[in-house]
Amino acid sequence: MERKSYRITKAGSLKRLKLVTEELKKPVENEVCIKIKAIGLNFADVFTIMGLYKAAPQKDFIPGLEFSGIIYDKGPNVDDFDINDRVMGVIRFGAFTNFLNIDQNYIQKIPDDWSFEEGAGFLVQALTAYYAIVHLGNVCKNQSVLIHSAAGGVGIYVNRIAKKYSAYTICTIGNASKVNLLNIEGCDKIIVRNNNLKEELLKSLNGRELNLIMESIGGKVQKIGFDLLAPTGKMVIYGLSDYSSPTFRPNYFKLAYKYLTRPKVDGLTLVENNKSVMGFNLIWLYDRVEMLKDFLNKINALNLGKPYIGHVFNFEELIEAVKLFQSGKTKGKVVIRV
Repeated sequence: MERKSYRITKAGSLKRLKLVTEELKKPVENEVCIKIKAIGLNFADVFTIMGLYKAAPQKDFIPGLEFSGIIYDKGPNVDDFDINDRVMGVIRFGAFTNFLNIDQNYIQKIPDDWSFEEGAGFLVQALTAYYAIVHLGNVCKNQSVLIHSAAGGVGIYVNRIAKKYSAYTICTIGNASKVNLLNIEGCDKIIVRNNNLKEELLKSLNGRELNLIMESIGGKVQKIGFDLLAPTGKMVIYGLSDYSSPTFRPNYFKLAYKYLTRPKVDGLTLVENNKSVMGFNLIWLYDRVEMLKDFLNKINALNLGKPYIGHVFNFEELIEAVKLFQSGKTKGKVVIRV
């Protein structure tokens, strides 16, 4: 059968992402063929397109990690799903399309009261948030948690999880237009990042220790947080938006400067200050199917609610959606309706 896909011949520029028609083979053995209804955008997609993501291919590939849709066809060994089932899933690149084949282990049924857009906005965000704050951060009751980019898809779920553990959350955002959303989400303190970030953080802590940082920005913001982190505190890094720019291709001079001036922490500093810094990206867990399933079971038990869908674009507008996502002006999840 034929499908339409956004394929990039060589990573490094958004201009190289083109909508093409190509052939898709029938699903084999444990695979299902999904008719895509919605695609979720993630920061990793931007880094992949720009050629800044080591885990991604560099030539001739389809970006995209997250999708929802209906089962259009299935292989002979698929017993847990039927044709026309509504499902959501994750894939190690290849979601920017209207049909895809994927192993049945990487999909699950969408709750009956969820839309396809909500299904496409859940898995990557929830898994990233849970792995960061629970599995690595070991969040505990009454801890102070600093959450950067708190109005984004991951940030919203990090805050929801933190509140389930009765933590005190300090949430930062890039502009004031997102304050109302964070008030609705129940953040304890909200900071619009500016040149007085350190002072604002100290004011928000009000004598509390800073126990846990969910870091997704890098640069000066990362250094300020590390300096204020209390002994036994943890910083979990799952993104570096400071390296992004709202352009078709990276500004390599700026990237080089940011790379050379990035915060550096050696082992002696960590031991002397009794602090921890951890980093991860979800794609490295892709082959650990049983671990991901276990995390999803625990996430579902927390009853975190539907994802907040802030922006919806049509399939033909995907490149415009990526450009908006790059701008840092989005709230919640950006979704492409197919």
